Amino acid sequence: MEVHIGVILNGVTGRMGSTQHLTRSIAAIRNDGGIRLNDGSQLMPEPLLVGRNAAKLRSLAEQHGGLAWSTDLSAALQDKRYPVYFDSGTTAMRERNILQALAAGKHVYCEKPISANTEGAIRLAHAADRAGICHGVVQDKLFLPGLRKLRGLVDSGFFGRILSVRGEFGYWIFEGDGDQPPQRPSWNYRKQDGGGIILDMFPHWRYVLDHTFGAVRSVQCSGAMHVPQRVDENGTPYDCTADDAAYGTFELEGGIVAQFNSSWATRVYRDDLFMLQVDGTQGSAVAGLTNCKALDRAHTPRTIWDPDVPNLIDFRDRWKDVPNGPTCNNAFRVEWELYLRSLAEGTHFVHDFWDGARGVQLAELALQSWKERRWIDVPPLQDGGEVAT
Repeated sequence: MEVHIGVILNGVTGRMGSTQHLTRSIAAIRNDGGIRLNDGSQLMPEPLLVGRNAAKLRSLAEQHGGLAWSTDLSAALQDKRYPVYFDSGTTAMRERNILQALAAGKHVYCEKPISANTEGAIRLAHAADRAGICHGVVQDKLFLPGLRKLRGLVDSGFFGRILSVRGEFGYWIFEGDGDQPPQRPSWNYRKQDGGGIILDMFPHWRYVLDHTFGAVRSVQCSGAMHVPQRVDENGTPYDCTADDAAYGTFELEGGIVAQFNSSWATRVYRDDLFMLQVDGTQGSAVAGLTNCKALDRAHTPRTIWDPDVPNLIDFRDRWKDVPNGPTCNNAFRVEWELYLRSLAEGTHFVHDFWDGARGVQLAELALQSWKERRWIDVPPLQDGGEVAT
């Protein structure tokens, strides 16, 4: 039996919305016949595309077989055929849109950050709880094949006692001044529009750390605006007002130390755009978006510092690929299926607004740490519950 559920997709004309959430998630689910539920039925999402650009919406709708679309969000939220609202628009507009969706009785799933500040994020979490709806936030990094392999090593005890975690993320974003078009929209570099790499990426690091290694207890961060001027989508130069790089250190539950470098002003000389290394007493591992390699204690070379003698050790030679587990779909699609299945079957969705609020909290405290040049403790969020792993 096929069960249909209407989903409003707001903000799908942007790159992430159109590629990851529409094409590789909702459209892919539809093309594969829906999501199989525990009772044997197939849950089929019926999308309504919403945005401000009618021409782009019409084109996207036609590309996917004539989907419904609208430029009127208020009218869409009043349509009873679509009980689910998804938001991937700009950060600055997200809280207002979600509150409007909650007032209309919609279940809500959204991109991170769920709000531009912790106060707003907590307000949304309380409002969603009071509404009694299924609420969730995108936490795609948890479902990347490389990080799922890494999580398997953590669960198996491969590392022994985990000592440290080190993340390197970023790539060069062109300024838009002629030789190459920029890969990110201009609002990302305007603080007043919800931009900045700390607000964008630290919510990711929060859920990765919380769900994989241990709850974040304190943060120290230094941010930077390395590129002060860029050119917007209309070819107009503008002054940047938001950070484009951040260098953070985190203390986790259990004494683990984590360090993350995040930058839109760096050139890649590593295996992937995001690499995560974990070191423990019994072994180490390095994960990218799809692959993961590990080195156990028995195969760790006994190295000695001697800068006057040529190095003869191939340090990568002993690292072994972590084998693939079950076939992994697109990370965004995996979480979409979890959310819609949770909604249909009436179970609690782990990656809820409280989890999203913790991500915003870490970003806000990191910005405070940068401003005040000091460590900041990360307190539990009121009524937020414990982090589910």
